[in-house]
Amino acid sequence: MKKNINVLMIDDSTSNCSKIKEYFSSHAVINIIKTINDGKEGLEYVLNNHETFDLIIMDIIMPEIDGINILEEMEKNDIKKKVIILTSYKKEATIKMVNQFDVDYFMIKPVNLENLEKRILAIVAPSDNDESLVEERDNKIELTISKLLHSLGIPSHIRGYQYVRESIYMMYQNPDIIGGITKCIYPEIASRFDTTASRVERAIRHAIEVSWARGDYEVMEEIFGHSVDYDRSKPTNSEFIATIADSLRLNKKVTRV
Repeated sequence: MKKNINVLMIDDSTSNCSKIKEYFSSHAVINIIKTINDGKEGLEYVLNNHETFDLIIMDIIMPEIDGINILEEMEKNDIKKKVIILTSYKKEATIKMVNQFDVDYFMIKPVNLENLEKRILAIVAPSDNDESLVEERDNKIELTISKLLHSLGIPSHIRGYQYVRESIYMMYQNPDIIGGITKCIYPEIASRFDTTASRVERAIRHAIEVSWARGDYEVMEEIFGHSVDYDRSKPTNSEFIATIADSLRLNKKVTRV
């Protein structure tokens, strides 16, 4: 028997709240119990009713009290809930501030609702069976990415290998951040590996240079198409990561790995 996942949504966009509430209105597991359109009311609800919900979907920028204030107050009051940040605000310094509170996921508006659904189910894991299925699926994806990067000539001992692998996985899981590699992916990976976003960017660029010099030509052509033949010009970091992530999503597996 699956346990319901009760979700609180705090977002000043009434249209966004309505769209998400409508999408989940007949969902078998996910239940949007309340939508709130300003930070002050949202904070009051969190402090006084935190036993009623499992996860918060929250914007950062809101009237009166912003999302970071709510996260701060949750920390002060030892309220531990799963949190998905859903916002159009991409400033790197703000994203770093949000990451200090150990939020579970960060998604850029406009969000794909099917991806939001997957993230909620994966984060809350309503049953042991669901959790093991999510873990098994994620492990298979990570293994596929690792094999693919080896076929593309990126050795696992260089720093950029880890960064590229994490970036592809993040883009695969959340295609909505395709335009946010500088604002979202680099800072997140830098936080995970205790480095800087600029070093992440340089290491990924170096890994792509290595790949373009020594990768399996047939695998490269299969994924990147005619762009490989044009003087073997290297893709940008975002092109490289997004193309591989898109290939994984479309094919579920890469036939040559």
